[in-house]
Amino acid sequence: MATAREVFELLKDDLRAIEQEMGRDAVSSVSTITEIAEYLREGGGKRVRPSLLLLAARLFGGTNPAAIRLGAVVELVHTATLVHDDIIDAAEIRRGRPSPNTTWGNEKCVLAGDWLYMQAFRIALDEGNLRVLDLLINLTQQMVEGELLQIEKLGKAVNEDDYYNLIFRKTACLFSTSMRLGAVISGASEAEIEALGNYGRAVGLAFQIVDDVLDLTATEEVLGKPVASDLREGKATLAVIHAYEHGTEAEHALVQTVLDDRSFTRVTREEIQALLQKYKSVDYAMAAADHYANIAREELSRFPDSEARRALMWIPDFVVARDK
Repeated sequence: MATAREVFELLKDDLRAIEQEMGRDAVSSVSTITEIAEYLREGGGKRVRPSLLLLAARLFGGTNPAAIRLGAVVELVHTATLVHDDIIDAAEIRRGRPSPNTTWGNEKCVLAGDWLYMQAFRIALDEGNLRVLDLLINLTQQMVEGELLQIEKLGKAVNEDDYYNLIFRKTACLFSTSMRLGAVISGASEAEIEALGNYGRAVGLAFQIVDDVLDLTATEEVLGKPVASDLREGKATLAVIHAYEHGTEAEHALVQTVLDDRSFTRVTREEIQALLQKYKSVDYAMAAADHYANIAREELSRFPDSEARRALMWIPDFVVARDK
């Protein structure tokens, strides 16, 4: 298994090239679009998705110009989803800074998000690979369906099956597609593409489970946004679902009150945290993240030892152990 420094050293030049590519790709003749795109790019991020695509390509001999371009594509798609998510959630903070919709307004931001989606597809089209376009079309459909399903489920104490369906569509699908894209452009076999897609799915599920736990347990300074934002928005995540399913009728009512009110006015955040602690629900959610991290590592067993494989073995540990 690689170390964080080794992974950074392995990918730093390619990630720098992707940043430069994104800087070129996010320029529009309409200045507002360029301003919003640049603001989001400057906000940073872990660049996990393009890193996965690069590592998938490296499993088969190294990166190439197509991997750099498609690394920018998956990050543009991710950025577009963030713009739309903030509008839907009426979010005011994104990574410790005002979210774009608070500065430019919903109307401009939704159109900028649409432009970023179309720009991603335009760049992908230049690759002249129908398999790449098919993967991106399926991805976009899954993510839009995920947003619509989440809106339908707002304010409801959903079950685990619903939760996993949602987080696959909203998060893990992009991780899986990133791995598949890296494999496809590198000439991988169908079995190899499937294994790497499964790896990405498992890493993505673990990533979102941990994200949801951090939303409940981290500080606002670390998160860069208000704590327990999901509950305030009417979203029940895995730890909350676990506590709800094991709780009494009175405890069900506590959770449902927060989901209904979209605030901690009648029920405090401390009361919800005590409920999670009582049923060890955060531990349960983290065990689920560990489970998917192990599944991800198992999917790499068919591939020979290499720098890329060792880096991919490290990614699940990074995802589960992160604190923001």
